[in-house]
Amino acid sequence: MKDAKIVLTPQGYLDLETELNELKTVVRPRVIKDLKDARAQGDLSENADYDAARDEQAQVEARIKELEFKLEHSTIAENAEKGVVAVGTTVVIVDEDDEEDEYSIVGSMEADPFENKISNESPIGKAIIGHKVGETVSVESPNGSYKVVIKEVK
Repeated sequence: MKDAKIVLTPQGYLDLETELNELKTVVRPRVIKDLKDARAQGDLSENADYDAARDEQAQVEARIKELEFKLEHSTIAENAEKGVVAVGTTVVIVDEDDEEDEYSIVGSMEADPFENKISNESPIGKAIIGHKVGETVSVESPNGSYKVVIKEVK
């Protein structure tokens, strides 16, 4: 995974930076204070506050390392051409049943189907990237293939 390239939208990159900054400047100092307070209570062998603070410290440090890795190995998607589906664009598609859906194309790290953010590595993401408004695209999915028409690219 050392050579992994993570694709992020500019907003996704900013969100990760913000979370990392919050962990380093707010959460980490609070956890360290909690750890010192728990140590001051005395016997550490039966100290639940100390154990909880140690667990939280481990989680915070692991998340900091994870975020630093992601930021170091990420590339920010840039839209070079207007009207073409790419990471960072929002697309409106119409399926074979004339149902219209709007999706934001994001990197796999930012994907959230509940917010209509689909990964560039998902079947539909792979299929529509690089296509323009009005094009009909065949999507190969685990449930079979189907066609969609790209109605709008924002």
